[in-house]
Amino acid sequence: MDEPESLSHSKWECKYHVVFIPKYRRKALFGQLRRHLGEVFHRLARQKESRIEEGHLMPDHVHMLISIPPKYAVSQVVGYIKGKSAIHIARNYGERKRNFVGQHFWARGYFLSTVGRDEGVIRDYIRNQESEGRRRDQMNLLG
Repeated sequence: MDEPESLSHSKWECKYHVVFIPKYRRKALFGQLRRHLGEVFHRLARQKESRIEEGHLMPDHVHMLISIPPKYAVSQVVGYIKGKSAIHIARNYGERKRNFVGQHFWARGYFLSTVGRDEGVIRDYIRNQESEGRRRDQMNLLG
């Protein structure tokens, strides 16, 4: 485990495993968008004094291990990242025919789990998402 972070009057270590999906779980996270979205997520997290420590973009969902200071509600930070990234996607990759503000890219909810002593297991899980998905797809084809 890393050293705890510090605020002016406290030491903290608050890490969360977050998963969220595009609306209708459409496979929208591919190509140029997928390569670019990681930078966007990191920048948005820093704006809320948070840090994405591990992350993986699958074609139809996002996994991240994020460290969020206790002065922010987790829902506030996740909502900020989803909302601002949706606006960014709309402006840079969406149709230019209308003034689209991005409210329709991500599904409303998300999965959240606190990370404690099993941080290493969660980091490995996030890193191996791609190969695990392929393995499951092969099993479904055989079965």
